[in-house]
Amino acid sequence: MMKYLERFQDSIPNMIDFALKIILAIIVYYIGTKVIKWICRLFQKFALKQQWNEAGSRFIISVTKVALYFFLVTNLAVQLGIKEASIVAVIGSAGVGVSLALQGGLSNLAGGVLILMLKPFELGDYIIQSAQGNEGTVKRIDMFYTTLLTVDNRKVVIPNSTLTNTSLINVTAQDRRQLEIKVGISYNADLKKAKEIVTKLLEEDKNIMSDLPEQVFVDELAESSVVIGFRAWVSTDLYWPTKWHMNEAIKLAFDENGIEIPYNQLDVHVKNLEEV
Repeated sequence: MMKYLERFQDSIPNMIDFALKIILAIIVYYIGTKVIKWICRLFQKFALKQQWNEAGSRFIISVTKVALYFFLVTNLAVQLGIKEASIVAVIGSAGVGVSLALQGGLSNLAGGVLILMLKPFELGDYIIQSAQGNEGTVKRIDMFYTTLLTVDNRKVVIPNSTLTNTSLINVTAQDRRQLEIKVGISYNADLKKAKEIVTKLLEEDKNIMSDLPEQVFVDELAESSVVIGFRAWVSTDLYWPTKWHMNEAIKLAFDENGIEIPYNQLDVHVKNLEEV
């Protein structure tokens, strides 16, 4: 019994020393987290002052935060007496396991880097992902995911690798879009008058860019109608309001001028059996 008591008494200094290291490590970790947050805020202010791309600066801040936390934890482990060679071995083994388990995450990270470098879209752009049909306004571009906000205020989170491996449409990449509307009129209707009505509506609409070319044309001689249409340029942000307004204006104008918009129909001719 005395032997164990002597060993315990001899180990007390080591226990006290280890306890002090633990306390010191907790204090250093607390201070380190505050410093990391301060560095990230400082970098964010610098990026705003330099007018850097918001998505790019946010991505860099995320990577920087991860790197600083890794450096902090590694140094604390060394201070607690863990040998650097052991840390390297553990990190190497963990890195292999993590890389195998998180292949999708690493591909998403690579996708995020590609998005920020190639810039197929930026914050505020309206994009359509062709594969799954997701669409919306880009609100966030993070390390692994991109967040969209749909027109009905739903949040859609898409892995970055999905966006870099499939085709997508950036609707708002340009400041103007070409508006095209087609409508079928009866074969008995006055074609020239119908084209004149459409031309007048284009001239009266303030959203139509009058300095750019406009086209009013006969698109097709269909089975039950003559399809006419127009092409004109509008600002990207006014595309849908202009389209909806023009559809309504064309219908009302055609009704006022007696121009019929037919629907698909089938004429059946019945013969008298006595005449056969």
